[in-house]
Amino acid sequence: MTKSSAAVYSGLKRAKIDFVTSVPCVNLKELLSLLESDHDITCIPATREEEGIGLCAGAYLGGKRPAILMQNSGLGNSINALASLDFLYRIPLLMIISHRGVEGENIVAQVPMGQLTEPLLNTLGIRWLRPGAPEEAKWAMAEAWNLARSEGRPVAVLLDISFWRGA
Repeated sequence: MTKSSAAVYSGLKRAKIDFVTSVPCVNLKELLSLLESDHDITCIPATREEEGIGLCAGAYLGGKRPAILMQNSGLGNSINALASLDFLYRIPLLMIISHRGVEGENIVAQVPMGQLTEPLLNTLGIRWLRPGAPEEAKWAMAEAWNLARSEGRPVAVLLDISFWRGA
């Protein structure tokens, strides 16, 4: 188990996240295994990111503390669901985003969305945090959830390639 995955998991537990949906990403594989083996966290796989946004909204309305785990390429897929559901109804959401297409990326198709991720989040008014090391991730998850809950909006935690490789 990498230190990075363990730190994100620890941070989600610290934030008392009890519902997670995800769209697969190679960087999130170990973290998803940890979450799926935790009996206190309901894990539901999603086929697309906007489906995951809907699942998290329903979970929140049902009393859960939701998070979605996805790759940044899925941010574009989720914009309408975020705007017409989470923003409209002030639904907090913790978005754990594997930020592909940045320095160290070896798949050229990931680069355009990698460059657009931060500007898109800023345009949408979604606050974001970027922990640089696993130790920071433990605290970033709880900080992001507290912001999301207090503002009634999604908050993203961007986890770059260097975050995953540093462990």
